[in-house]
Amino acid sequence: MASTSRIEANKVVCYAHPDAPLIEDYRAGDMICSECGLVVGDRVIDVGSEWRTFSNEKSGVDPSRVGGPENPLLSGGDLSTIIGPGRGDASFDSFGVSKYQNRRNISSTDRALINAFREINTMADRINLPKTIVDRANNLFKQVHDGKNLKGRANDAIASACLYIACRQEGVPRTFKEICAVSKISKKEIGRCFKLILKALETSVDLITTADFMSRFCSNLGLPNSVQRAATHIARKAGELDIVSGRSPISVAAAAIYMASQASEDKRSQKDIGDIAGVADVTIRQSYKLMYPFAAKLFPEDFKFATPIEFLPQM
Repeated sequence: MASTSRIEANKVVCYAHPDAPLIEDYRAGDMICSECGLVVGDRVIDVGSEWRTFSNEKSGVDPSRVGGPENPLLSGGDLSTIIGPGRGDASFDSFGVSKYQNRRNISSTDRALINAFREINTMADRINLPKTIVDRANNLFKQVHDGKNLKGRANDAIASACLYIACRQEGVPRTFKEICAVSKISKKEIGRCFKLILKALETSVDLITTADFMSRFCSNLGLPNSVQRAATHIARKAGELDIVSGRSPISVAAAAIYMASQASEDKRSQKDIGDIAGVADVTIRQSYKLMYPFAAKLFPEDFKFATPIEFLPQM
């Protein structure tokens, strides 16, 4: 018998009408040629919902597909079946014992991983981090957990440090204070775990620069692009002239934003900038004092001054 269909470029088509669109009969599982009615494929897998769902039902679980997604980081891909508690008479025998029980309980290793992944996801949601960073942090935690390199350290602290490292490696660094604000762990403990993880995994992260934080800080302060560009130029020039050696990039970025905003029409106080950058007012003042004598060399040539350099605040 001649074949009723042929495959062209991984696509099933009718042999008589290769350009005709096919109609899928979901009930019968057939693919039918729209021109001649020939059945060119059978046993088509239905990728639709197992049953109907209604938008006004708020059960908390979406039954449109059965089972959770596969997680390659868990043993067995997390494809095990967990039987829920029985609620009807048919679920128990005459002695009141449940008829259906879980043969395989979740291992302590998987339980620790699941709790850590949940914590990482929660922290990432609070500071609006994308899924790529969450996946990298999960992989880092899995490597640390499997290597048993940080015994005695709390899993929450390791998870926070992994999220911090993932942000640095993905080129969107966050400060320790930002991670600490969404975590239950102290800044000092996150810092310790951060160093231990880098040593244990023999990995590294790029050094943070003022440019890594400038756009985010300026955006959160509601500053225009002209001020952001000026602040970026000031911070870069200060680094090139070796004016702020020994100061952290975050404090230098905050001081550059303060200087640029004071010279523009959109002025921001040290407290406003400190709240966004997570640094104290005195830290901004110390970096600003170092930069102020060289202000004329730091501003870009095309910057439009609303306040001349000689009238900028002196600390």
